[in-house]
Amino acid sequence: MTGNLPPQYDPKATETKWQKYWEDNQTFKADPEGGGEPYCVVIPPPNVTGSLHMGHAFEETLIDVLVRYHRMTGRNTLWLPGTDHASIAVQTILEKQLKAQGKTRHDLGREKFLERAWEWKAESGNTITNQLRSLGVSVDWSRERFTMDEGLSAAVLEAFVRLYDEGLIYRGNYLVNWCPASQSAVSDLEVDQQEVEGHLWHFRYPLTDGSGYLEVATTRPETMLGDTGVAVNPEDDRYKHLIGKTVTLPIINREIPIFADELVDATFGTGCVKVTPAHDPNDFEMGKRHNLPFINIMNKDGTLNENAGEFQGQDRFVARKNVIKRLETDGVLVKIEDYKHTVPYSERGKVPVEPLLSTQWFVKIDPLSQRALEALDQNNSPVFVPERWTKVYRDWLVKLKDWCISRQLWWGHQIPAWYAVSETHGEITDTTPFVVAKTEAEAREKAEAKFGTDVQLARDPDVLDTWFSSGLWPFSTLGWPDETKDLDFYYPTTTLVTGFDIIFFWVARMTMMAGHFTGKMPFETVYIHGLVLDENGHKMSKSKNNGIDPLLLIAKYGTDALRYTLVKEVIGAGQNIRMEYDRKTDESKSVETSRNFTNKLWNAARFVMMNLEGQTPQQLGSPYPPQPPLAKGGSEEGLELCDRWILSRYYQVVQQSRTCLENYGLGEAAKGLYEFIWGDFCDWYIELVKSRLQQDAEPNSKKVAQQTFAFVLEGILKLLHPFMPHITEEIWHTLTQTGDGDCLALQAYPEPDTSLIDPELEHQFDLLFGTIRTIRNLRADSDIKPSVKVTAILQSENEKERQILLDGGVYIQDLAKVENLTVTANLDADLGQTIAGVVGTVQVLIPLAGVVDLAALRGKLEKKLAKVEAEIKHTAARLTNQKFVDKATPDVVQGARDALAESEKQAEILRDRLKLF
Repeated sequence: MTGNLPPQYDPKATETKWQKYWEDNQTFKADPEGGGEPYCVVIPPPNVTGSLHMGHAFEETLIDVLVRYHRMTGRNTLWLPGTDHASIAVQTILEKQLKAQGKTRHDLGREKFLERAWEWKAESGNTITNQLRSLGVSVDWSRERFTMDEGLSAAVLEAFVRLYDEGLIYRGNYLVNWCPASQSAVSDLEVDQQEVEGHLWHFRYPLTDGSGYLEVATTRPETMLGDTGVAVNPEDDRYKHLIGKTVTLPIINREIPIFADELVDATFGTGCVKVTPAHDPNDFEMGKRHNLPFINIMNKDGTLNENAGEFQGQDRFVARKNVIKRLETDGVLVKIEDYKHTVPYSERGKVPVEPLLSTQWFVKIDPLSQRALEALDQNNSPVFVPERWTKVYRDWLVKLKDWCISRQLWWGHQIPAWYAVSETHGEITDTTPFVVAKTEAEAREKAEAKFGTDVQLARDPDVLDTWFSSGLWPFSTLGWPDETKDLDFYYPTTTLVTGFDIIFFWVARMTMMAGHFTGKMPFETVYIHGLVLDENGHKMSKSKNNGIDPLLLIAKYGTDALRYTLVKEVIGAGQNIRMEYDRKTDESKSVETSRNFTNKLWNAARFVMMNLEGQTPQQLGSPYPPQPPLAKGGSEEGLELCDRWILSRYYQVVQQSRTCLENYGLGEAAKGLYEFIWGDFCDWYIELVKSRLQQDAEPNSKKVAQQTFAFVLEGILKLLHPFMPHITEEIWHTLTQTGDGDCLALQAYPEPDTSLIDPELEHQFDLLFGTIRTIRNLRADSDIKPSVKVTAILQSENEKERQILLDGGVYIQDLAKVENLTVTANLDADLGQTIAGVVGTVQVLIPLAGVVDLAALRGKLEKKLAKVEAEIKHTAARLTNQKFVDKATPDVVQGARDALAESEKQAEILRDRLKLF
């Protein structure tokens, strides 16, 4: 360790170095027997197929800030990483590969297909976790989990069997979201509601008795082939006399009833609703209430089946056109309206989903959601940050319906149900009896007890919805159902950090599963973050192709710069942030600003260490008594005014950072640190003490300056570490000359010493800094050369202000290049030619005699003004020339307007300066 830093900061080398160090040394390995208060976070598991996107970068950075902070406050911390097996995504990838070879999964068979899936996982499934490493996340990689690893698969089996034995899982014929492309049921989360420009088709259903007709309207005319009723509102006087009668369904000629149901909105459309119970969720409920037939017209590939009559075998969208033609030919098509409406699309299959009647496995939600509601209503558990999401979560729990958990896929947790196919001629049908068990041997034992030793068994080919295993994630990853040390110590987890878009789908499933299986909510707090929007304020999405690659920004600016930008932009918990980005150059001004901040910190730290004469903070000792133990050389009485000021500001920021981080004000904490480090420490304190670090400086004053420098710099590194872990670790090791075996990540987070917080002193320095800025500005306005020292007169009628200026006079003289400083209540009548400014109620004057050649200065300013006015005249003439405006590109015209505005601003400044002389 050399005790100083290289001249230039190299983020790539530094970040790679410390990421490897932390992982090789298992710096973040958790120990449930290590004592202390637990702080546990389980990572929201990204899909194993995923690549790092900006949403991941944002979420993992927020989590890492919290985890690193709480680790440094002394809590026994575990951040557990892992990935989700992503049934549909993996299967889609593999089936595309097979399709390119002219094959299907059925050509391979299930066993070979799964072998290929595991091979893919081994080769490509670590992409996302390796990319997470590049963010510097302080996870315990020794505990990394995968939702299909041996332990989590055992937990899934345990949960399924328990729920089934308790009557909370059942097999039934219900309406599901069906994706014809992947030929699988999909969850609500896998459905993307897209607004489309569609049509509303109106047609007539003739009354069977020939007395008239009813007009209905639909956005899916092909579904009329499965209609089994027409509904009206019971209070609608227009149709009361028709309730109980029937209409004849066009094309199919099926007689269907007219009935009353309160679900019908009498003010929408004609007030008559065609009812297709097998193909619409609302119609499904009405069909059950009124005992209507459920007629399925759709095959699983999206073609129409035998119940569609002449349209059998046609794709649903081809059939739609043909049904319309037939209705028009039959004279029952009334009109077609343009109609904007939302259509549910399968996120994976990229096609509209079809509500389809299908035999699936379901979880009874009510008993599970009631337990979660009890925890919320009685104990406010979990706590939502921001609080407004509590109502959203509660409303969702109340509205939840039974959960379809089966998926027609091969990659995933195969449903542990075995059918006695010998009872139904060797096939699995809707009526085939079955047994549920954890193993095939256990299933055979149960089946033989029911059906005899000759029973033939076939396992259910479907797999479980990935949200089933994800719902167990907070406790299965800690060892459940076994009673492990991790589960005992770290569960319930402390904080879940996630986006608002999956409160309903993931958060609710976890709270319901955890409440049922562990009797506790799985986390104390749910911190809901917003979205990272693109440079135009739009949500990033693959369909819009407006994503911003975080890995590209990391390569250009460094991980710490990206992390800091993402956190600093958050104004209030849960708010969206906008990422500045130039797609032509792949540059981001906001990330560049954070990169500049890393350079500022690096250069400041380098300057400090150059002036510590090879000594560490420990060797130098504390700059003031309360810091135990007082090292040899510690100064008890030697703190100067600016030392007391920086210590006061430092402890204010310590207090602010702790308060913000404890209350999820991560953005506010980041901003406060930025302002303190860049402004107070780098721009002011370093300048204030430079003269005390010279070789000829008074020894005691120099020592105290070095002690304060070292102490505050080390504190800054600790405060900033959760946000910028790599650069702070590198500087800290160099500053403290600490060898291997210890690191900044494990140091204690600073605590505020309120005895050193002095708001009055800080207020005094605000006046001093304002005065210094004013003198500097007056010097610049007068073209006084930096090397020339001036006389300054500070006038104030306020005695307290005058005393502050006198006490800080040495700083004013040093930083503003003032040779003679006068602080007075009254001004002399004759000061000669001066330039004046004001800071608060203090008037600042600089006599110009002997310092500036006023005539030459005035001539120089007049010459500049004349040149600028000529530019204004020329540019204004161009912009008033209609030919130029018409022929030039918009960018060129806007450039001319911007140039004119800038020139006018410069002219105004020059005129103001001329008034001074």
